[in-house]
Amino acid sequence: MTKVSAAEGLTPKAMDVGESGDNTEGSNGGVRLKKELSLLNGVAIIVGVIVGSGIFVSPSLALKYAGSKGMALIVWILSGFLSMIGALCYAELGTMIPKSGGDYAYIGEAFGDLPAFLYLWVALFILVPTGNAITALTFAQNILKPLWPVCEPPADAVSLIAAVITCFLTALNCFNVKWVTRIQDSFTAAKILALLVTFFASLWYLFSGHTENLENMMQGTITEPGNIAIAFYTGLFSYSGWNYLNFVTEELKEPYKNLPRAICISMPVVTLVYALTNVAYFAVLTNNEIRASEAVAVTFSEKILGVMSWIMPLFVALCTFGSLNGAIYASSRLFFVGARNGHLPLAISLIDIKRLTPVPSLIFMCLVTLVLLMSNNVESLIVYVTAVEALFILCSVAGLLWLRYTRADLQRPIRVNLLLPIAFLIICTFLVVFSCFTHPMEVGIGVAFIALGVPVFWVFIVWKDRPSWLLNACNSFNVFCSKMFLCLPEDSKDL
Repeated sequence: MTKVSAAEGLTPKAMDVGESGDNTEGSNGGVRLKKELSLLNGVAIIVGVIVGSGIFVSPSLALKYAGSKGMALIVWILSGFLSMIGALCYAELGTMIPKSGGDYAYIGEAFGDLPAFLYLWVALFILVPTGNAITALTFAQNILKPLWPVCEPPADAVSLIAAVITCFLTALNCFNVKWVTRIQDSFTAAKILALLVTFFASLWYLFSGHTENLENMMQGTITEPGNIAIAFYTGLFSYSGWNYLNFVTEELKEPYKNLPRAICISMPVVTLVYALTNVAYFAVLTNNEIRASEAVAVTFSEKILGVMSWIMPLFVALCTFGSLNGAIYASSRLFFVGARNGHLPLAISLIDIKRLTPVPSLIFMCLVTLVLLMSNNVESLIVYVTAVEALFILCSVAGLLWLRYTRADLQRPIRVNLLLPIAFLIICTFLVVFSCFTHPMEVGIGVAFIALGVPVFWVFIVWKDRPSWLLNACNSFNVFCSKMFLCLPEDSKDL
C-alpha cells in the first residue's frame, strides 16, 4: 500500500490508445476514464443503487424497533428527508470539489490524508463489500425462492448464486461502461414499476374491504431513544447510496449542472416510492406477520397474489440485480481514486488500455465481497455498516462547514443554507450516540476497526524509510498487474 513511482513500462505515453476503437479520451493523449454519464444515467445510478435489498429487508426491522406501523412510516419518511438534506450538502461538496471518490475526496480536502485514508480503509473492508454482499445474498435468496416455495433455499446454493452474480457483474463492469449504464437504466425503471405494482395490488386489497390492518396504526409505539435510533438506522440503510454519484463525478457530463439535478430528482422519487411500498405492506400484513418475515415482499405476495406469488421474488431479484450493478460501478471508482492518490497499491489505479475501465479496482473489490458472502446476520450487519457510514458522513458534512470557514474563496456553484448541514450534523450525532446503548458491540467493532487504520496509515503511508524488499515487492506486484490486465496508470494531464 505504498505510493511508488510508476515502474518501467507503466507510463501512459508508452502506448497510444487513440486508435483503440471508441476510446475518444485516448485520442487526447492519454489513458483516462471517459465522461459518459448523462443526467438520466446519474438519476438511474442514484435510484438504482438506493432501491435494492433495503426496502425488502428493512421493513420488519423498522417495525420491530419503532413498535407501530405509524411510527415506522414516520421513520421511513423522515429517513428520506434526512437523506435528502445530506444529498443537498453533498451537491455543494460535489460541485465545489469536482473529483471522483465522494467522501474520500471531501474528507481529504477538508481534514487531510489521515481521515481520508481511514474512510478508504473502512469503505474497502466494511462499507462497500458488506453492502454488496447483502445485496447479492438477497438477489440469490429471491431468485431461488420459486424452487423452494415452502422452505428457505439451501445456504450453500444461496452463497454460490450470490458469488456468481457478483463475478458476472464485475466482469460486465470491466468490459463496457455503456452496457453497465444501459442495464442500470433498464433495471431502475423495472424496479420502480415493480414497487408500484406492489402499491396498486394493496389498493385493490383495501378497496375489497380489508382495512383492519391500517386501524390503530400508532398502537404499540416505542419511544426509547436507542430503539428509535436503530429504527432510523434500518431506514437509512435502505436509503444508502444517495452519495454514490459523487464517486463518479469525473465521468459525469456537466457535473455542475447534472449532479444537483440528479440528486433533486432522485431523492423525492425514492422517498415517495418507499412510503407507498410501506403503506402497501402495512395494509396487507399484520404487525406479527411483518416482524416474523425475513422477506416482507415475499410474504406480501403469498398473501395477496395467490398463484402469481412467484412474481414478487422475481421483482426483488430485478431490484437487487440493478442495485448491485450500480454499487459495483460507482464504488470501484472510490478505490481507483484512493490508489491514484497513493493510499492503496498503485495497481488498483490502473486502467484497461482498450476499454478504459479500472479493471484491477473492480477485481479487487469483487474478491473482498466474495469473502464476506457467508454473512448471515442481516440485522447486525445493517447496524454495523450504517453506524460506521454515519460517522464518516458526519465527517464529510463537518468538512463542508469547515471549508466554509477556512476556504471561503472556493467556487461554490451550489451553496446550501447553513441550517441544513448543521441540522444534519445534530440529528446524525444523536443517532450514533443513542445506537451505542442498544447495539454497543456492533458500534464498538466499527469504531475499533477505524482505529486499526491509524497504525496501517503510519506504516504504509507516513513511514519513509521502508525496507527495500517491501518497495521491490510493491513494484513487482504493480508491474505484474499491469501485464496481467493490460492496464496503465491514468494520464496525469489535466487532473
